[in-house]
Amino acid sequence: MRPTLVTGASGFVGWHVARELLERGHRVRALARPASRIRELDVETATGDLRDPASLERAVAGCGLVFHVAADYRLWARRPEELYQSNVEGTRNLLAAAGRAGVERVVYTSTVGCIGIPRNGVGDEDQPVSLEDMRGAYKRSKFLAERVALEFAARGLPVVIVNPTAPVGDHDVKPTPTGKVILDFLRGGMPAFIDTGLNLVDVRDTAVGHVLAAERGRPGERYILGCQNLTLEQILGRLARLAGRKAPTARIPWGVAYAFSLFSTGWARLAGGEPRAPLDAVRMARKKMFASHEKARRELGFEPQPVDGALKRAVEWFQGNGYC
Repeated sequence: MRPTLVTGASGFVGWHVARELLERGHRVRALARPASRIRELDVETATGDLRDPASLERAVAGCGLVFHVAADYRLWARRPEELYQSNVEGTRNLLAAAGRAGVERVVYTSTVGCIGIPRNGVGDEDQPVSLEDMRGAYKRSKFLAERVALEFAARGLPVVIVNPTAPVGDHDVKPTPTGKVILDFLRGGMPAFIDTGLNLVDVRDTAVGHVLAAERGRPGERYILGCQNLTLEQILGRLARLAGRKAPTARIPWGVAYAFSLFSTGWARLAGGEPRAPLDAVRMARKKMFASHEKARRELGFEPQPVDGALKRAVEWFQGNGYC
């Protein structure tokens, strides 16, 4: 069997994609930077970087499938151009290498942030959306990277795009912004909330969705990998029951949160470190990121489970690994 390349296997979603592939009998080769570690998984490591085309040529050589999960996932960066270098040009570099290597299929991991969300509605793959709708360097860079993937698909490279919503579960090492919400709650650092909402999905189901996209997805198509639309208040209520804590009841007006994020982000630029409330994150929170995974269910057979089990695993994993 030809090896399967996974980028981002040291991260949250990529680690679970690699594990799912191993459980299905794949030989997994993981692209990793020299300082990265692939914990607990028996994979072949290919040292490289998305910004280094030569390293990508070596990593993809001989592979049958490529899962491009890696991304610079930061809602604040002192140098925003770094996100474009990794997410846009890095995707271009990898897909070019995959095309020259003659791979059978590429699954590119985008984000639900690139999906159009109607006001007070639920987004899907057909909702109109443009670069002007993207807030912040992360979403803009991922939107442009998705355009790169579609360009390669139009030229004949068999690329399928998946758009995960907000995965939750175990092994959120960094953690992701959604994981930080869980961790902040567990640490007692969330006395109030704003009126926003997310579509949560078990990260293990997200990994299964990637494999289904490789097996059944149509090249050039996008598939939302999500599950349950929940307000932040509902999410915190579920976490409170799982962790045996009291859920916050105070709601912060969006204008107050925005003003605080301006101060927090400005102070971070002056003093160093990361802002407590990044401005782009608060801007994104103004719109509930509710979405439908009906297309993935219909075309891929994607059937995610309710997210309570994933939230429980996230709580237990953070508590058991010294985060709290």
